[in-house]
Amino acid sequence: LSMSCTLVTAHTPTGPTSPTVELQVKDHVATVISTLNYQNKEDKPVEAVFVFPLPGDAAVCHFSAGIGETHIVAELKEKQQAREEYDDALSSGQQAVLLEESEETPDLFFLSVGNLLPGQSVFIRLEYVTILAVEADNGLRFCLPAVLNPRYQPQGVSFDIVLPASEVPYSLSFSARVSSPRPVSKVESSCSLEPLQFLNSDHTEAAVKLAAGHKFDRDVELLIYYKDAHQPSAVVEAGQDSAEPGTLMGDPVVMLSLYPEFPESLMSPLATCGEFVFLLDRSESMSSSVSLQDTLLLLLKSLPTGSYFNIYGFGSRFSQIFLNSVEYSEESMEEALKKVRLMLADLGGTDILQPLKYIYSQPFISNLPRQLFILTDGKVENPNEILDFVKNNAGSHRCSFFGIGEGTSSALINGKRRNDRTVNVFLTVMQSLKSALEPVVKDISVIWDLPKGVSATVLSPPITTIVRGQRSTIYAQLSGKILSSQTDCSVTLNYTLGNRSFKNQLQFHLNPSKETGLTVHRLAARSLIRSLEVEERDNRGKSDEDMKKKVVELSVQSGVSSGHTAFIAVNKDSGDAVQGPLVHGKIPRLGEIFWHLNCSPDLKIVKDKIIVAKAIFEICISNIPIFHSIFRSLCEPPRRDPLLQLQKASGCWLLDEGLPSVLGKTSEEVEESKPAEVSSEVWATILALIWLHGFKMDAKDEWELLAVKAASWVQAQNEHSGNVTFVSNSVQGPIRILPFKRK
Repeated sequence: LSMSCTLVTAHTPTGPTSPTVELQVKDHVATVISTLNYQNKEDKPVEAVFVFPLPGDAAVCHFSAGIGETHIVAELKEKQQAREEYDDALSSGQQAVLLEESEETPDLFFLSVGNLLPGQSVFIRLEYVTILAVEADNGLRFCLPAVLNPRYQPQGVSFDIVLPASEVPYSLSFSARVSSPRPVSKVESSCSLEPLQFLNSDHTEAAVKLAAGHKFDRDVELLIYYKDAHQPSAVVEAGQDSAEPGTLMGDPVVMLSLYPEFPESLMSPLATCGEFVFLLDRSESMSSSVSLQDTLLLLLKSLPTGSYFNIYGFGSRFSQIFLNSVEYSEESMEEALKKVRLMLADLGGTDILQPLKYIYSQPFISNLPRQLFILTDGKVENPNEILDFVKNNAGSHRCSFFGIGEGTSSALINGKRRNDRTVNVFLTVMQSLKSALEPVVKDISVIWDLPKGVSATVLSPPITTIVRGQRSTIYAQLSGKILSSQTDCSVTLNYTLGNRSFKNQLQFHLNPSKETGLTVHRLAARSLIRSLEVEERDNRGKSDEDMKKKVVELSVQSGVSSGHTAFIAVNKDSGDAVQGPLVHGKIPRLGEIFWHLNCSPDLKIVKDKIIVAKAIFEICISNIPIFHSIFRSLCEPPRRDPLLQLQKASGCWLLDEGLPSVLGKTSEEVEESKPAEVSSEVWATILALIWLHGFKMDAKDEWELLAVKAASWVQAQNEHSGNVTFVSNSVQGPIRILPFKRK
């Protein structure tokens, strides 16, 4: 319902007529309302089964259906009870709808519509709320899965028909309305949009629509930008009038959005060495997925010296390149890359859990934090168990999941969508590596300062990880007597970074508002439900029923779906009972799983670390004809250019290994331009850095860490020479006399 679907019966596919999606964004909170219309074109009653993805952290809070002239609103009930009511309704000839969350993964939903008469139409309305993720460039990302290829098939589910995008017989109507206390700067998309319309003079409200002709060949992705983005904020929402005081829905709930700031001097991406473990999906489902070689090339080239690394492949079994993690060097990097090039998707099924347990059981290397990167297409059978296991080990490991393969949305770079499906893997993995290379934030605590008689019960999990540029969200239920005169409250986030203590304090007013409806309560309920479900799986066999009861009660009370509840609605006004056998139809799941866990990769761009490269670039690019000649004489290079493959583990480049041809020059031309007092390695590295900054800025996220390491290497050579201005002063005069003219 948040994507395109095709109704598939046993005979003829029948599609929805113009599915409609309305997105309402208030600051960083999104409400999504999806409506789909279907018609049974069979000559017999139909039971239609829809399988579709939703964001894993979405709070599904409304589900209704219109069958014929009757509109029915579904209720949340314990899942087994809801299933029995649905089956009983169908058995008695009544019409019914059932919406339930998959027991295997929280981002997959099943919708069943029973006893739809021949020629009869049904419309489905679904509403959910979610928090928008922060991207590396401070944009807020919303993604509407709309790809028609199924990402994976859950156990027991088979899909009969998959339509190519060109044959989809319907169109998508998508509109978004954005509002914020701060002006809306721009809205970008991976798809064609109509022009952005501002709805007031201060640009704090805006609207945009998807342009006509969407082909369902990609997810609908929006990036929303605000001026003065991402300021700490607090929203205090009043409880529900009809709910009992002292309950989650009866008391006010506060949502705190914190954006900790770190001193740039402590955040050098080369300041932290570590043990880097890469776990690659080599199951048979990866046979048609994109190659991981380029991804690993960038990752390995970007590692700082002094680190350790290893690469594992997994399927039904797993293997590793090295017996134990090895020190990062030119020799170990080249050996790893040679073995990676020989890797095939030949390890059978997809069992991530066993290699995870093995990796986590290995002894740590002294003073080196372990960073784990998992690249998979998401076709796994036990995602909840995997995520729980990783979360339980979050105190000792940083871990990131990355989805790859068909249907993966591309990232937006400089407002343009790249059609290569590997782009979002490169972008997010490299950003996550930046995060992994930054110092670890420790000793995190939250202190509340509330008026006397008012207390806060935190509903969200404790903050165990803080990532630069990312939002830390806290939900809390406020109890006690809140007076209108009590306005001064604060929350202080304490943490340690690089042996220094920091405090981020947020002041807010304790005036509950009803303007937000129950959005904050529902998001808080969803957060608490997820925590209880994780705790239940951890304690399986001990307090299973008690925990399940808590989840069901909270889900029903808040109106937010869970793994133990389902939405059920029965049309009791359908008149005569439906007669005859049902034709069963299935809807393929559309979209894909894209996991980020614990260590989110979205970071601010490092601005001042490439000091040497920036200085050289500013000196040379405007005054030295060779660089104009190099840039202008090149044909359009391949997206993954060979320059990155030539870099050494130390960070430098050599003149004699293909560099001149990459620059579009002969070896003699490049060698003759070298100042006498500059070594060949330093000169080659300078040329490579300038080429990247002058020609590949659109791919900066991919090579930035390589450039940081290269610039640090050059700077180290300067310091060893005893003259910190050695490079910048020596490269100017000799280059200017080169016999190259600007074209």
